Amino acid sequence: MHSIDDLLRIMATLRDPVRGCPWDVKQDFASIAPYTIEEAYEVADAIDRRDYEDLRDELGDLLLQVVFHARMAEEAGHFRFADVVEAICTKMVRRHPHVFPDAEGRLAEVADAQAQTAAWEEHKRRERSAAGGEDTSVLAGVPRGQPEWQRALKLQKRAASVGFDWSDPEPVLDKLAEEIGEVRHELDTGADASRLADEIGDVLFVAVNLARLAKVDYSAALRAANAKFERRFRRMEALAAADGTTLAGMPLAQQDAYWDRAKAEEKAIKGP
Repeated sequence: MHSIDDLLRIMATLRDPVRGCPWDVKQDFASIAPYTIEEAYEVADAIDRRDYEDLRDELGDLLLQVVFHARMAEEAGHFRFADVVEAICTKMVRRHPHVFPDAEGRLAEVADAQAQTAAWEEHKRRERSAAGGEDTSVLAGVPRGQPEWQRALKLQKRAASVGFDWSDPEPVLDKLAEEIGEVRHELDTGADASRLADEIGDVLFVAVNLARLAKVDYSAALRAANAKFERRFRRMEALAAADGTTLAGMPLAQQDAYWDRAKAEEKAIKGP
């Protein structure tokens, strides 16, 4: 059975300028970052599919990304993998005072998961302040290197922490209708691309807010919608092929008929 030390040695060998892999040797933080993001999404995909054997492999790929970054950092004299482990262990203990007692053996009190989320954000705020962060906004520290829908969600949660929020999804539906109306107006009046992008951006931002207040995981919902579209579209292609034709060049009304057939088949299988 291999250990994390084996993985660290493998990574060091791959990065060896003389006997390592040319591809691995030429990489840097910026070139590896997209792979790190991709591997995180593949972990989420395996979880969605409940494919736990694949999840094991994808978690290994994600771990390799951490080891890769840590190795490059060590080569540059910034930090080592052991420092990464030390930092996260220290942080997790520090941010869970209700689980890990302080030096006097005392535990903090946290009522529930929601209270812990608020406490976690407060810990992060204090840490930023202690580190000399000058930005005192409640929105400070929301990272920019993540998908924009996720950043929208974090910004909304931060604003909600000081009461700037709707109480339930109903008024958000009204706001969504309002924003869609503004998009329609821009389209009707021949708005330029920047105006249209601005209004569509508002629609997407409000859609994230709607999912949040409805307690729906926006990412999971969108992944499910993508999967549903892909499944039905592939079935359309199969139905067309069975009829001796293809979707390419077919009138939209005829394509819609195949879509309706694919949709009806799914409903028949799933039942009412």
